[in-house]
Amino acid sequence: MSENKNAAFLPMGIGVGIAIGVAIGVALDNLGLGIALGVAIGAGIGASGAAAGRKKTDKDDTPDKDTKGD
Repeated sequence: MSENKNAAFLPMGIGVGIAIGVAIGVALDNLGLGIALGVAIGAGIGASGAAAGRKKTDKDDTPDKDTKGD
C-alpha cells in the first residue's frame, strides 16, 4: 500500500511543476522553455517527496529498541 503512495509523488510533482512552468513561460513569452523548466522542477519536487515518504515509511517499519523480538 505504501508503494502506491510513494509512486504518486512524481506525477503530482510534475503536474505542479508544469503549472509553475507555464506561468513562467507566459510571463517570459517563451512557453516551450517554461514547460521544460516546469517538468524539470516538478520531477525534482516529486522525487524529493517520494524519497521523504520512503524515508518516513522505513523509519516506521523498524522495531522499537526496547521491545524484544521473542
